Amino acid sequence: MMSNKIVVVMGGPSSEAEVSRRSGNAILNALKSKKYDVVGLELVPDTFVDQLRELKPDIVFNALHGKFGEDGIIQGTLDMLGIPYTSSGVRASAVTMDKVATKHFFHAAGVPTPKYRTYFVFEYERRNLVQEILEEFSVPVVIKASSQGSSIGVVIVNAPEELDAALKEAFKYDREILVEEFIKGRELTVAVFGDEEKQEALPIIEITTATGWYDYENKYKVGGSQHIIPAPIADELTQQVQKIACRAFAACGCSGVARVDFMLNTDDDKPYAIEVNTVPGMTETSLVPDAGRAAGIEFPDLCQKILQLAGFKE
Repeated sequence: MMSNKIVVVMGGPSSEAEVSRRSGNAILNALKSKKYDVVGLELVPDTFVDQLRELKPDIVFNALHGKFGEDGIIQGTLDMLGIPYTSSGVRASAVTMDKVATKHFFHAAGVPTPKYRTYFVFEYERRNLVQEILEEFSVPVVIKASSQGSSIGVVIVNAPEELDAALKEAFKYDREILVEEFIKGRELTVAVFGDEEKQEALPIIEITTATGWYDYENKYKVGGSQHIIPAPIADELTQQVQKIACRAFAACGCSGVARVDFMLNTDDDKPYAIEVNTVPGMTETSLVPDAGRAAGIEFPDLCQKILQLAGFKE
């Protein structure tokens, strides 16, 4: 067994904690199969630092989805402790966890993304946002809480009378929300390896569901969605989407592996980047492991590659 110790951090208080545990345990088993000295650690914020000092890891494999894991908090903590870790650093994590900030970075880097507006809860309390939104956007329109993952706090509004309830739902999760143009089309996703300087895109995946919406249930329920790899699109369009994915990855300052989600407009095949996930799911139904297999990288080797991208030396 290799002597360098790896700690896989998972769970925690996030609304995505259960999915995180599934990712973490899959990673744990994969690294054990490669004979690494690896242990799992459930995130308990009050005792996390003390536990790390006791375990003395050479590196932390971050399997935390959502709060603490993708927003820069665990990254900043590990930076202060001088412990290397997988996934992006503080800035990239904070930016990509915030859907509004991600949009601003996309816009600055020339990454195509749907039209959007942002609103704070105090504006909802003082103004008629329903009327304002209907004057600027056509229905359907997408309402998103700014800092949630796994499609939590996201509502597609199909009729004007549904808009107020959707705003209330999104504001349950965040004080700032994103109103986004609805793009009718195909859902694509691209896993990207690398850093700000150099990126490598894996095969594109097209996601299809029986309901037509890749929501929380369809993401994590076995059989809830189908992953078509490689996506059945023209070679030129494939290269265009992969190039945009790498640009989005670099613009947000990502490192390691991240996943860039797209909508491909039905009318003109124009790709629109939607968001970047810096700690993508690693469960049995997850997208990045599927993309890795399509590129000839089996799951244990994928986990090993992620460690190596974080500078782990065996």
